[in-house]
Amino acid sequence: MRRQPPSTTKRRLLGHLHNERHALFTFLLHPGVDATNWRAEQAIRPAVVNRKVWGGNRTRRGADTQGRIMSVLRTAAQQGVDPVDWLARFARAPDLAVVPLFIPR
Repeated sequence: MRRQPPSTTKRRLLGHLHNERHALFTFLLHPGVDATNWRAEQAIRPAVVNRKVWGGNRTRRGADTQGRIMSVLRTAAQQGVDPVDWLARFARAPDLAVVPLFIPR
């Protein structure tokens, strides 16, 4: 992989910062927003450990499927929804677009 000249790299960084300037300090304006992505990294940690322990996936499709399932499981857990029950309802649904993940109680 060729390295870009420093000036090109700096220009790209400056362009990115300029494009994202409205979101860079959101955490200062909204008390509930974290300044880092630590929580998100911790949320996906079980999936990363699982992938490393079991040797990953043999195909891109397998990796994509595992990523989606882990995302559903984590989101369900965060919302207090039983993921096995939700997956069962999803699998039985006649129209997959109408199976909400969040179920009001």
